[in-house]
Amino acid sequence: MHLSPLAERLLKLLNGSAPDATHWPVTSQLTTAMGGRPGDSAVVDQTWRNLVAPARELADYLLRDDRLPFAVLVAAGLAGMDPEVRPQLAEALGPIAIAEVDLLLGWDVELRALFAEAARAPVLDEPRPTGLAEWLDGLPGYPAFARVALEQAEARVAAIQTGEIPYQADKAFDNWETRTLGRAVRLALYRDERWLPALLDRLLNGVAVAPTKAKTLPSQALLFEIARAVEDHPTPEAISSLRAARQITRHAGVPKQLDRMFKRIEPALAERLEVAFRLPDGRVRQAFGEHAAVISIDGEPELSWWHGDKKLKSVPAAVKREHPEEVKRLREQVKLVQQQQTTLARALEAGYTAEKAPPYRQLQGHPIAERLIWEFEVSPGVWRSELGLNVPDVPVRPWHPARASVEEVRAWREVVQDKELRQPYKQAFREVYLLTPAEKETRDHSNRFAGHVVDYRRLRALFKARGWKSNYLGPWDGGFDGGDGRRLLAGGQWRATLEHNLYDEGYALTGQVLFQRLVEGRWHLAPLAEVPALVFSEAMRDVDLFVGVCSITADPRWADIGPDELQTYWRTGSFAALAPSAEVRRDVLSRLLPRLAITDRCTLTDRFLVVRGDLRTYKIHLGSANILMEPNDAYLCIVSARDPHAGLFLPFEEDGRLALILSKAFLLANDTAITDPSITRQIRA
Repeated sequence: MHLSPLAERLLKLLNGSAPDATHWPVTSQLTTAMGGRPGDSAVVDQTWRNLVAPARELADYLLRDDRLPFAVLVAAGLAGMDPEVRPQLAEALGPIAIAEVDLLLGWDVELRALFAEAARAPVLDEPRPTGLAEWLDGLPGYPAFARVALEQAEARVAAIQTGEIPYQADKAFDNWETRTLGRAVRLALYRDERWLPALLDRLLNGVAVAPTKAKTLPSQALLFEIARAVEDHPTPEAISSLRAARQITRHAGVPKQLDRMFKRIEPALAERLEVAFRLPDGRVRQAFGEHAAVISIDGEPELSWWHGDKKLKSVPAAVKREHPEEVKRLREQVKLVQQQQTTLARALEAGYTAEKAPPYRQLQGHPIAERLIWEFEVSPGVWRSELGLNVPDVPVRPWHPARASVEEVRAWREVVQDKELRQPYKQAFREVYLLTPAEKETRDHSNRFAGHVVDYRRLRALFKARGWKSNYLGPWDGGFDGGDGRRLLAGGQWRATLEHNLYDEGYALTGQVLFQRLVEGRWHLAPLAEVPALVFSEAMRDVDLFVGVCSITADPRWADIGPDELQTYWRTGSFAALAPSAEVRRDVLSRLLPRLAITDRCTLTDRFLVVRGDLRTYKIHLGSANILMEPNDAYLCIVSARDPHAGLFLPFEEDGRLALILSKAFLLANDTAITDPSITRQIRA
């Protein structure tokens, strides 16, 4: 069937493929598309009358194609065909999807068009206005519909499990019902509905396993759609329900796919501060006759076994023999607790740029909170810092060195070092990034970290770990020559962007850092001077981490390989002035050196740890960990070093560079004991 030009134009507007199909309202778009001016009411009225025939033609056309049911409703509304269209859609769609259609039929054409657009394209970090679920929350009748739809889905799955409905693998819901339920779950998760956790438990348990012994499941599609919804709006309870479903499914491929999704879901929870603090603390004590299993979280999560007051070296033989599944479950529980601790730490870090103070008091008594420094507003505008959540009934926020004096920062670093306090994230020794004179000159962008050649796979991994999103670079279909790494901060009101381009296969070149503010639903480039201090500092801290870890200057193998321009870049960057992250490393070393067995052989300069061996003197760069040998600054290549300082307390472990520097220092201080010929040849050359 061929459409007339007007109907074809209308179809392009409805499916978003027209060049000017950028934003509704539909009246403005269609009036402009048909040659009129949106502000002229007479033209608008005439446009609507002219659209009746092509809209009817388009509705008939779309009814033959079930890919765009919501576009059908827009065309039907324009043509006055609702009574004719509804029965035909009911034949094509399942009952849950048709219930959503019935809801839309009560809306005007404008709202239907907006819904069709929202249902067509996923919303990433582009505002619309701030997200699909938030927008659905404001639609007439949709929150109530979402609950009813999920209850109907739960009832259907229960009927399949009891045999009331014959079982067919992956046939519990059709494609449109799955999408409808995905929207319903997203809205319920966004609203953090109290009724959802129990319902989701039952629904996922019913969806994940066949009522027979088959290794199939009632709806693999819905299981993964719910997982994607949880990634968009995670809650601790929804994650637990997904993990339970993963345990019971018999399908070999489903757990692997869910495990990949969990890697994205867990970090996403850190962006929902209002719910992330509901994570259980993870402490467990379980009796097995005369023995007990204990999961403690005072430091790293640990599973230990006890007989009365005596801690055992391993699992008791009787417990291992009589309760093997419980032992396995507890070991897996320790891994889960570790993940939860990491997520909670991310959530606390994200609170630095939050627009509203999250409910930190929920963490009262939690071991993580006791290892952090907090600020309490003891009188209006006067904040006092304390270790632990121990000042009641006043506003509280996490302490940040950017809000403290140099003396206070120094004092807290001493406390953390003296108490050997392993903080859940780098706080006392956190880097601070202030606006530089050069950035004041460039006004709306920073070149501070531009021009670095970085390992692209490692960069992508760090993007994901730190909550940044980006296009995938590569010279193939679906790849991009250039891209933007983006992170939302301050509750989504600010966006930081790191520009980067493909440099060579496997490598990228970093560019400018930009900041945008969300104003009336659109991103606007902001002068750096207007960016909130903690938003700027936290974003630049991430970029410094990306460059410090991913730059080829951190890889000693690049000293003698690659084209001349890269070797020049490597030599220049490997021993350059220190970035803030390396300055913090220097501060930590200044506190550690007096406690080391090799202290009399070590000296700190502005950018090097100088180590005196018996054969030569070595300068270890505090940024790259690369080494120069005196007296002629010859380069010494040590790809890795053993860890003779094992057991030495380090106040943080972020990129491992501090531990690497210390490992090399211990090795070189006793250089006459080195037996590796690849190292001794260089030293004695």
